[in-house]
Formats: sequence, structure tokens, C-alpha cells
Amino acid sequence: MKARSVWTYDDYAALPENGKRYEIHDGELRELTAPSPVHQIVSGNLNEVLRAHVKGHRLGLLLYAPLDVVLNPGPRATVLQPDLLYIDPVAREALKMAGMFGPPTLAVEILSPSTRAIDRGRKRGLYARYGVPYLWFVDPRARDIEALALDGNDYVQIARVSGDQPVDLPPFSGLGLVPAALWADLPLE
Repeated sequence: MKARSVWTYDDYAALPENGKRYEIHDGELRELTAPSPVHQIVSGNLNEVLRAHVKGHRLGLLLYAPLDVVLNPGPRATVLQPDLLYIDPVAREALKMAGMFGPPTLAVEILSPSTRAIDRGRKRGLYARYGVPYLWFVDPRARDIEALALDGNDYVQIARVSGDQPVDLPPFSGLGLVPAALWADLPLE
């Protein structure tokens, strides 16, 4: 692969199909590591709950990684792959065959030891810069969910939830998500 100092979406789209996954953060290409079983269990459990709610109430679409979210295609491109993303009917016009070309309504990042700092730092800043209204951090280690809403140029925490009581998290009302259900199938060790 040819080394580049600054990547665009066109450079990214021309990458060979080699089984690897990538993101671009402000023009910097980053190879993604494979998710762990814990990550996949939590992602699958959350996907089931959110998908049932979104479909049942005809609220738009819920999609899961890998899916390119192209926030800036030009010089110093930004292409991210949130673990889950919710697209309301207004944002749906940005969904194309090649990916999402604009901000989703909600991006969900499931924190892993190898991605925690990047998700909470660099990716949070990129999501804010490009106007993603809601961001959730799902933490299997702490067994909680942090829900953030965009306020100006940064996010403010709306809720941090855990336990076995049903909760609603923005942008959803009537969700009744039980955080403990996300960790129910995790291995003990």
C-alpha cells in the first residue's frame, strides 16, 4: 500500500479488498483491530433492543458496523465506522449505496481496551465537529452507558445509566432499555 501523508475519501475507497477495516481521522488512515467476543455480544444485544424499537415505531433505520460514515470526503477526510448508528427520517437522505455521507442521528461506540482512548478522545471530537447530534459510549467493563447530546461544538452528558431498571436515552422516548441485559451473555472471565 502506498504511503500517504493525507488521505481523502477517494484514496480510502481505492484501498484493496484485503479483509482489513480502516477509518480516516482528519486525513490519517487508521487500521481497526477485530472486535472481541465481549464487544460482539454487547453490540448484538444492543442492536436487538434498538432495532426492535426503531422498526416497531417506524423511526428510521438502525445499522451496525462495518459501515462507512463519511463525515468529510475531501482533503483531511474523516471516515468513521461506529459500532451502531441510528438514522432518523431527516438524516436518511445522506444514506447512499457506498455508506452514510453525513452525520447519523446517533453514533454508538462500544468501548474496548484497544479503542477506549481513541473513542472517548479523537472520535468524540470528530463526531462533534461534524454535527452528530447524539453519541453513546457503551462500556462493558464498567457495565454502563453514557449518553451525550451535542451542545454547540461539544457534547454534554445527558445520562449515565447501569443496572436492571428500564431507561430511555436520547434520542429515543419509550425505549425501556435495561442496561444489565446488554451484559447478560458475557463470559465470566
